[in-house]
Amino acid sequence: MFSVALAQDIHFSQTDYIQLITNPAYSGFFDGQGRFGLIYRNQWASVHNPFQTIAATVEVPVYQNKYHRYGFAVGGQIYADKAGSLSYGTISGNLTLSFYKALNTRTDNLFSIAVTAAINRSGFDPSDALMEDPSEQFEKEYVIYPTIGAGFAFYSQPSQSFILKTGISAYNLNRPQLSYFNDGSSFLEPRFNAYIRLEWRMYPQWSLMPLAMVQLQKKYTEILFGSDVKYYIDESSSRSLAFQFGAAYRFADAMVFDIGIFYNAFSFFFLYDANISKLTPASKSIGAFEVGLVYHLNKKRNKRKALPCPII
Repeated sequence: MFSVALAQDIHFSQTDYIQLITNPAYSGFFDGQGRFGLIYRNQWASVHNPFQTIAATVEVPVYQNKYHRYGFAVGGQIYADKAGSLSYGTISGNLTLSFYKALNTRTDNLFSIAVTAAINRSGFDPSDALMEDPSEQFEKEYVIYPTIGAGFAFYSQPSQSFILKTGISAYNLNRPQLSYFNDGSSFLEPRFNAYIRLEWRMYPQWSLMPLAMVQLQKKYTEILFGSDVKYYIDESSSRSLAFQFGAAYRFADAMVFDIGIFYNAFSFFFLYDANISKLTPASKSIGAFEVGLVYHLNKKRNKRKALPCPII
């Protein structure tokens, strides 16, 4: 039994174009010298004062053993959002430390664990606030608070035609106070995420990629499931080019459509949320759009087998 979060927290619809946003254990879970991402989201622009969120991520391996069988990495994330007529927003800086290890000598079964911590500043502009009781006043215009979290991820490629990626993560485990009054009555509740993605190479150039994700935060639940199709246009040693598209259903809230283009070290993606919740008459079915860019730095050309890349 579950309750459905019809009013969304600020979040991104993407699941694994920028994997660090989904699970801190994916930080450094790749071959190369670094991975960098940018993403922008605009939500409910057709209603009033759209929710806007922008984030930047970076992931850098700090140690890899000779055969890529284990290693450490650090990740960082900065995001800022603004929403509503009071310009309510949060600015957050996040640091992640992860460790991965191969479970066999072929490095095609790996697990990763990570811890993450962030400093957050949430606040608003009270000048346009309308209070039922004019004598009532906010005691704070902003709150600064830390959050901590952790994640676990598993990646497996038992054959050239099948890939499995799954993980669980948890955030706000310290349950920080988030109140604009001095009574300390409001807290940011822990949020839990479970995610799974498969890739089945049906034909030489085509893959089917089903996914599912569940997020829980106190009495609210978000369920997302769907599939992508990926077309590998070129996989030569000198050039890499692929195209991805798909759709997912976020229970009682939206249909999410995505398009991704992968060209050499760059990934471009665009997502659109078609709103199907009770807000549809006001939103005219326009939910949100997201656009992003990922750059994967990999200068080395090792002759030995490199770490299989969990970007599927």
